[in-house]
This record gives sequence, structure tokens and C-alpha cells, in this order.
Amino acid sequence: MKRSAFRLCAGALLSAMMLSAHAQETVLIQGPHIAIDSSDMRADALRMPPEMRDTVLSRPQTVTQIASNLYARRAMAQRAEAAGLEKDPEVAAALRVARDKVLSDAYLAKVDKDNMPSDAVAEGLARNIYKAKPERFKVPEQVQVRHILIAGTGADSRAQIEKIEQELKGGADFAQLAKERSADKGSAAKGGDLGFFEAGKMVPEFDKAAFALTKPGQLSGIVESKFGYHILQLEGRHAARTRSFDEVRSELMQEVRANVQQEARVADAQALQQEAKINKEAIEAFAAGYNPQPVKTAP
Repeated sequence: MKRSAFRLCAGALLSAMMLSAHAQETVLIQGPHIAIDSSDMRADALRMPPEMRDTVLSRPQTVTQIASNLYARRAMAQRAEAAGLEKDPEVAAALRVARDKVLSDAYLAKVDKDNMPSDAVAEGLARNIYKAKPERFKVPEQVQVRHILIAGTGADSRAQIEKIEQELKGGADFAQLAKERSADKGSAAKGGDLGFFEAGKMVPEFDKAAFALTKPGQLSGIVESKFGYHILQLEGRHAARTRSFDEVRSELMQEVRANVQQEARVADAQALQQEAKINKEAIEAFAAGYNPQPVKTAP
């Protein structure tokens, strides 16, 4: 009876402690002795790429699945502790490494924050890059064309493309013909529009024909490539230019901040590594234990 009373008291105490620990956070899933709250969810989300986190965490079904997985993982960890598995040397070492990883990641986040350049400093460094490397910001000449593709280079394909060419010369709508008859289904849905591209992005024959066009609406002749027969129509042309600083300011400032923070990380890590002494003999002996042994074959 006393044992039962003790178990009840212990269970009540554990539950009270658990509820107290989660008092400042929203409990998402809870069992007899385990709870997963919003802080657990945010911590697990750190494994995801930053640009994906908000999308993932905004979906109740996904949050439910993740919370359930976290609950099962914590419950299994609790059972592992009850079985004394954390005392196993390899498990204990893995726990130390995992703890080091979490804490070192937190420290690196602090290093990043401490070394975040101000907007004024970042913009000044960005301007220096812009002035020092103008070639980075050059945009080559680009053309925008529509095309109609008839796959194959046999007589039948040639007859089809010649018929289309005559229809276009007779005033047929290029975009409509592309939608109806082009074998390039990706661009056909857009009336054959391939958007803007620079020289060298298409197969040579296509590239040459596209950049030979000079006036919007102008048609090429029949162009043969490894894909079949094409007819092109020029939509627009952009002359080569250099992007202004205002256009690249944001991306350069982001680059500068990342570079400054990375340099701080590297300097910090190198300073720490210089404190250490490498035991080459121990490392060689360790590595030797993992040398793959040749597979013995039967005579």
C-alpha cells in the first residue's frame, strides 16, 4: 500500500514538474509523463532550411505529425534511460557529441550576431565590391523569342514546317499556331514564348537564328537542329548593360554580412584549434583499426 501511495505521489510530482516546465509554452501533445510543447517544435525546426520553416510550421497536419514523432522519440529516450542505456560508453559519447553540436551551433549564432555589420558598414563594403569587380554586374545582350518546333528531320516533318511557314507569312497568329502544333509542349502552352536568354544558352543553330533577328515580330527562316525544325519570332531584345548599384545593393549587403560572419567564425575556430595538440600516433592507430580488409576469395 505504501509503495502504491509512493508511486502515486511520484507520478503526481512528475506531472506537476512537467506542467510547470511547459507553463510558458503551448503544450502540443501530452501523455502520462511526457509533453511536447511549442519550444520543442521550434527547436526541431532548426534542422530545416530557414526558408522552409514558416511554411512547414504553418500546416496543422504537418505540425501534428512532427509533434507525434517528437513525442515517440522522447518516450523512447525515457525508456532508454530507465534501461540504463545512457551508461553505455558509446551511447554516452554520442550524447556528448550531440550536446556539443547543439551548444556549438548556439555559440556560432552568437558569433554571427556579435559580428553583424551595421547597415552603413555593410553598404560601404558592398560599394567597394561593386567598384572593384564591375565585370560581376554586367548583363550580356538578351533576346526573347517564340518558336514552333516540329520534331524530326524527315520529309514529313519538313513538309509540316513549310506549311506552317506559309501560314505565318499569310498572317496567321504565331502564338496560336505554337499552342496548337509545336512539339515543344513546355513553351507551346505559352504561345511558344521562351522568355529572354543570352547567347550560348540554346543549341548553336537556334542561337544563331535568334540573335540574327532585329525587329519585334520578325520571323526567321526554317531552322534545323538536333530537335527537329523550328521557326522563330522575335518578341524583344535587351542590349548588354551593367546593373546599377541600386539593383544589386541588397544582394551585395547580404553577401558582405555573410562574409564578415564567416571570417569571424573561421578566426574563432582557428584560435581554438591552435590551443590543441594533435596526437598523431593515436590518430594513426585509430585509423588503422578501420582499414578495410581485403576480401578473401575461395581458391
